[in-house]
Amino acid sequence: MQNSAPARLNRTELAVPATRPELFAKAARSAADVVFLDLEDAVAPADKAKARKNAVEALNDIDWEAMGKSVSVRVNGFDSEWLYRDIVDLVEKAGERLHMIMLPKVSRPEEVIAVDLWLTQIERAKKIERPIGLELLVESAQGIANVEAIAAASTRTESLVFGVGDFAASTGMRTTNIGGLSRQYSVEGRIADIWHYTLARLVVAARAAGKRPVDGPYADFNDPIGMKESAARAAALGCEGKMVIHPSQIADVNEAFTPDPGEVERARAILLAMEEAAQRGQGAAAFEGRLIDIASIRQAEALVAKAGRIRGGH
Repeated sequence: MQNSAPARLNRTELAVPATRPELFAKAARSAADVVFLDLEDAVAPADKAKARKNAVEALNDIDWEAMGKSVSVRVNGFDSEWLYRDIVDLVEKAGERLHMIMLPKVSRPEEVIAVDLWLTQIERAKKIERPIGLELLVESAQGIANVEAIAAASTRTESLVFGVGDFAASTGMRTTNIGGLSRQYSVEGRIADIWHYTLARLVVAARAAGKRPVDGPYADFNDPIGMKESAARAAALGCEGKMVIHPSQIADVNEAFTPDPGEVERARAILLAMEEAAQRGQGAAAFEGRLIDIASIRQAEALVAKAGRIRGGH
């Protein structure tokens, strides 16, 4: 099941605990592209109901779109007692204001299909016209083993997000620096990227299914150099963006996932060359001494479109 996710800026995805309503307006005014209100890991069991109520109020009280934001809510997972009420309350009480639901700990495609059907039923009952998208947190060995099927399970799915912390725990990785490198993992004395295989596989699965791949967080917000390097690696692999856990990370992550102006101008020139060739009745064109192929054109179109969304803030 392949479909293209809706065009949505997703360079930075800022996590905000739903138990901290005093942070909601600040998050809406931030430079993050997506804000997700967290009902899961950042919320103690005794506070789940209150956090859910806060999230519903935030969706209804703040005009996120006017602030140039997409808004998502990370619900609790299938391994909890709270997922049912999270989805029912969010969609019934604020579904028209909710862009996406982030589903954590996705291990099997059947979980995605179940939530899709659930959302469809509530949307029909409440006459919600805009379908609510899904962000799928893949954060276990089983999830990565099934990632291709997970990516293709629902047309609602917009992005796959790499859950680095829980993945490390799931696989027994020797690291406590979520998103960071490990000095124990080195090649000829050089520290290698312990996340490379997993993130690359997630990127391929997401792109093959027409979804956005998003890297997980870099937990040490007092290490801007390490965070910048992490974002640069994710961008080089093809990620659309990265989750951030602190506002101080937003500017650097936005920069890492923003196309260089020179790249954008070159892309526009490629499209212009192809357009001129088409006007001459030619099916191909030369640019800078090279033949422009379909792949080059698609890459150029995607780059120009993304630059336009950045300028427009959506």
